[in-house]
Amino acid sequence: MKKIIIAIDGYSSSGKSTMARDLARRIGYVYVDSGAMYRAVTLYAIRHGFADADSGVDTRALVESLPEIRISFTPAGADGIQHTLLNGEDVEKRSAT
Repeated sequence: MKKIIIAIDGYSSSGKSTMARDLARRIGYVYVDSGAMYRAVTLYAIRHGFADADSGVDTRALVESLPEIRISFTPAGADGIQHTLLNGEDVEKRSAT
């Protein structure tokens, strides 16, 4: 069965994420949380010394490291929580909203 990608657009605070998470759960799709992806890359940059509060981000080093960064999502369970994995490590500790 070929799966499709569904993108949802709309005004801020209009419930796009809530609706997208519910839809993904109901039809068996993975909800791709772009904010979680950005947080995972930021965590990678901090852990590898590419970003800090004093000197900012070493963009060149981070871009060169992109092939080493693997981000994936676990399916949301019955509790509605989906986790973000950075190179296999669960780095998403937020609760469902």
